[in-house]
Amino acid sequence: MAEMTRHKTLKFLHIVGTVGFCAALLALLVLHASLPDPSQLQQFASIRIAMGNVAKWLLLPSTGLVVVSGLIAMALNDVYKNAGWVWVKLATGVLILEGTLVYVQAPMERAANDARSALEGEFDLSSLGSVLGAEWSSIWVILAVAVVNIVLGVYRPRILRQSAANSETPASEES
Repeated sequence: MAEMTRHKTLKFLHIVGTVGFCAALLALLVLHASLPDPSQLQQFASIRIAMGNVAKWLLLPSTGLVVVSGLIAMALNDVYKNAGWVWVKLATGVLILEGTLVYVQAPMERAANDARSALEGEFDLSSLGSVLGAEWSSIWVILAVAVVNIVLGVYRPRILRQSAANSETPASEES
């Protein structure tokens, strides 16, 4: 009974984290699409600061929740250890984690700080919009990999993992 409760709790936390993660990425896309030209400093800075807050208060905690709950579930469930789809999901999860932290989270917070500095007159306005295309692409790529990850978790395709014993077939069996 306790194992079932633990399994359901981890699954619930993983789903809540996933929903928060995808919602944060979609919110960032919407905010990014509504960014005015950096010459409209007040509006531009307001949206950049909002994007930084979404990244800091929704994206980062959701990412952590998904990663931690997924790793704990994998460690505690022997069935997951032998399922190939789980290992593919883990690999795509690592890509998502790294991509989120390096290409979305950090740049969003940096851009929010730059926008604050620009409002105070301490930052060059010409460099405010220099990374917009890269950010847009990064969010879409991470969202696409996240969708693949979700599909793996929902459909659980049969992806076989060969054990060391199974991979060593005698030469007579190969012909």
